[in-house]
Amino acid sequence: MSATVRRSRINIKVCHSSHFLSSSTSHTLNTSQTLYKSLDCHTNCSSSPDHYSAIIPRKFDFLQQFSPFPSSSSSTLSINSNERRKIVVGLSKMIKQSQGHVLKAFSQNFRPCFLVKTMKLLERREIAFAFFKFAFQDDSESVIRSCCVAAHLLAAEELRMLAQDVLWCVIDRIGVSRSGDLVEFMWREHHGYETDFSVLDSLMRAFVNAGMGLQALEIVGRMREVGVRPSASGVAILFKLLLRVGDHGSVWKLFKDMIRRGPRPCEYTFTVMILGFCRRGCLNIGESLLHLMPKFHCEPNVTAYNIVINACCIRGRTSDALAWYNLMIERGCNPSSVTYNTVIHAFCKEGNMVKAREIFDGHKETGFFPNTIMYNTLMNGYVKMREIGEANMLYEEMSKNAIPPDGITFNILVSGHCKYGREEDGDKLLKDISVLGLLPNQSLCDISVSGLCWKGKLDAAMEFLMDMLEKGLSPSIIAFNSVIAAYSQAGLEDKAFEVYKLMECFGLTPSSSTCSSLLMGLSIKGRLQEAMKLMDQMIRKGFTVNSVAFTVLLDKLFKKGNVVGAQRLWREMERQGIFPDVVAFSAFIDGLSKHGQLEEACNVFSEMLKKGLVPNNFVYNSLICGFCNFGRLNEALELEKVMRNRGLLPDIFTTNMIIGGLCKQGRMQSAIDVFINMHQMGLSPDIVTYNTLIDGYCKAFDMVKADNLMNRMYDSGSNPDLITYNICIHGYCTSRRMSQAVLMLDRLVSAGIVPNTVTYNTLLNGICSDILDRAMILTARLLKMAFVPNVVTSNLLLSHFYKQGMPERTLKWGDKLIEIPHAFDEITCKLREKAHHMLEGAVVSGVTSPKSLFLDFLMYITYDYFCRYKPHGETTKHPLKLIDRSYSGS
Repeated sequence: MSATVRRSRINIKVCHSSHFLSSSTSHTLNTSQTLYKSLDCHTNCSSSPDHYSAIIPRKFDFLQQFSPFPSSSSSTLSINSNERRKIVVGLSKMIKQSQGHVLKAFSQNFRPCFLVKTMKLLERREIAFAFFKFAFQDDSESVIRSCCVAAHLLAAEELRMLAQDVLWCVIDRIGVSRSGDLVEFMWREHHGYETDFSVLDSLMRAFVNAGMGLQALEIVGRMREVGVRPSASGVAILFKLLLRVGDHGSVWKLFKDMIRRGPRPCEYTFTVMILGFCRRGCLNIGESLLHLMPKFHCEPNVTAYNIVINACCIRGRTSDALAWYNLMIERGCNPSSVTYNTVIHAFCKEGNMVKAREIFDGHKETGFFPNTIMYNTLMNGYVKMREIGEANMLYEEMSKNAIPPDGITFNILVSGHCKYGREEDGDKLLKDISVLGLLPNQSLCDISVSGLCWKGKLDAAMEFLMDMLEKGLSPSIIAFNSVIAAYSQAGLEDKAFEVYKLMECFGLTPSSSTCSSLLMGLSIKGRLQEAMKLMDQMIRKGFTVNSVAFTVLLDKLFKKGNVVGAQRLWREMERQGIFPDVVAFSAFIDGLSKHGQLEEACNVFSEMLKKGLVPNNFVYNSLICGFCNFGRLNEALELEKVMRNRGLLPDIFTTNMIIGGLCKQGRMQSAIDVFINMHQMGLSPDIVTYNTLIDGYCKAFDMVKADNLMNRMYDSGSNPDLITYNICIHGYCTSRRMSQAVLMLDRLVSAGIVPNTVTYNTLLNGICSDILDRAMILTARLLKMAFVPNVVTSNLLLSHFYKQGMPERTLKWGDKLIEIPHAFDEITCKLREKAHHMLEGAVVSGVTSPKSLFLDFLMYITYDYFCRYKPHGETTKHPLKLIDRSYSGS
């Protein structure tokens, strides 16, 4: 073990991350190679299976000797390493029990009788099914028929579950196109082996397991034709499939058929339907089904109530969840620990700790006593609200009531002390845990690593983790996830991938937290292309990706302007069965609104309401902002009324957007009316409010009212910021009042505010249009203030050359700027084109005017600055280059 870690210490310094994006080609090894590979991983994480190619023939597979077919890779692909190991153990037992002749007979010919005998001798269902998958290497017509006979024989031997597994595997292999022939053959030959119900039920369940809902419904139809009633459990699993794929029409047809012809819906049927509809976001249907249960003489059980309560909590409808909680108690259904934990967690998430504590204490009335999970949930809520004292008191209450704490309990407390309390208290708690032996070494290691990460001591956490591994202690995935998350949040995504590679070397499978942290690390740094590829590979490899990772990536795609990519990701969320929460819907609606996709944003908003989610102020503000930015002010005002009617009060952001929309349309009096009404709503204008109104007056060339509003701003105790001054300077320059613009510049400097490039460019634009003498004086002032030009500056000067009838100077300076990559943009090129068109057929005057010399002087200063100061590009490592190696034996 220590040798492994020492080599890992060396390897982790040179490998860069990339483990998920492995190639899609298979690299499954035979059992012996897998064994050597496993040993190799514990001696050198970077070795390759090629190292052993001289010892073991690469294509040798000793299991293949028990197959009746020539060597094929299909069997290798159909079973995993764990199944191979179980098959080997099972076959070894058979040979020891002198049953090798059965294997020999089967290996010579794929005969159903020997296949069934072998599967029976393997005893356990999962091993028998694994052997069948290994043996089923040919899907020719004769082999398919032999498999059907084997299924009949298994059913005759009272092994119907195994018979269903065989049919499922065959149907999954041959697909829909050939499944009809299989059904006909099974039906035609079944009479000598099993009943009508047995064969049709097995076929129906096989189609369900293969995900073929329409074919399963056809089997139900055939059951009705021959007078066989489907089983309630069979119909229930069919409901699960239909609801999972969203075929609600078939669900209701099947439900009506059950009511009319049986089997009558039972508690389990209703529970499955309620769960399916709630998972699809149709909470109202789930609630209706729960109310409908008593009409069919089915009393709702605690599971059904818990599903609806949990769905309400996920959608932010805690009041509805509480109403269902009270209703179940009134109807005599005692809440379970899951019920309490769900409701408590929902109130903790909202920050309503008083109500959470009230529910927690209410267990005494129902005779239920809280367990460790409930204590942990409430404790976590207190920590997130920074009420460390309350969390400590809850921990003491646990001790008093003899409720044993677990690793999560101490994780919550240590994190609270490290984040919001005193670090020494967290250290003392860790010491007490260690001395008293309250937790096993693995959990203690996990908590210690997490504590260092919360303190921001990432290198120390990594060093501690490596030391534990070297001492032979095996931390769980929690410790690795803590370090990966900490590195990702700190923007060190390369190191996060390195830790993942180490985790993989020790045989730990990534959790949803692992994947989400790696994705968020890439997304935060703007490496979205790599993040998208990483997510695709995660999904393809069956790793769990939660809604948090999707939401972060969605938000970053919108910020990068990749609307199509964001829309594709949203559809992928639905395809993967991940239910978007309020945060995900908010991010999607906000992104669509900012990019002008208002119709789609409204459709998503309607979908959000249909799914029972409660929009918050952010969602309404996103839509209102979109309407205002794209000139649809009436719709913005209408939505504000809807917002009020639904019990949400517009905040300062809402009001500022409405004022901004009115100012853009020149409706200044209406904007002032909204401004005055703010005080009646209990809102105080902020700097954005004043800046928006001042900008509106400046664009309307009403500088008197702009000055009055600025004075009112001073009177209210608000100080203008740089944006305020820039707006006023721009207003004065636009109205050709340069002396007032200079006075505003003096006020800006006197207030201790440093002018920025916008300030300089605004004044420079005004100077170029002013009379020459004053322009030269003002230019001298700007140069003394360390004026820093940018591309906007050069474009501004080129436009003045063009506007003042000097296109040849525009072309001359434009050609010079294009030689410098960072000194021009698309506008520069357009100005050059305009100047070129103006020069066609025009007579160029050879006289140089004073204004031309002045503009040449300003242009030379700008050009000289660009030549002297060139930006340095940053290079980043590619975090995914080594991922292929991770899965190909690197």
